[in-house]
Amino acid sequence: MLETYEQLKAAVAAVEDDIRKTAGGNKAAGTRVRKQMQDIKNIAQELRKKILEVRETEN
Repeated sequence: MLETYEQLKAAVAAVEDDIRKTAGGNKAAGTRVRKQMQDIKNIAQELRKKILEVRETEN
């Protein structure tokens, strides 16, 4: 679970430059941000599943 959380943090940090470029009007950076955000969503969903598994095993 902690490994997945670290992946999530790294993914969010990695997208920062492209978000700033997108805010400046760079359309290619916007495309990269959308893809990276999809990856972040998938990592977050995986983390959510792992947290639920831990919760279920404790009960």
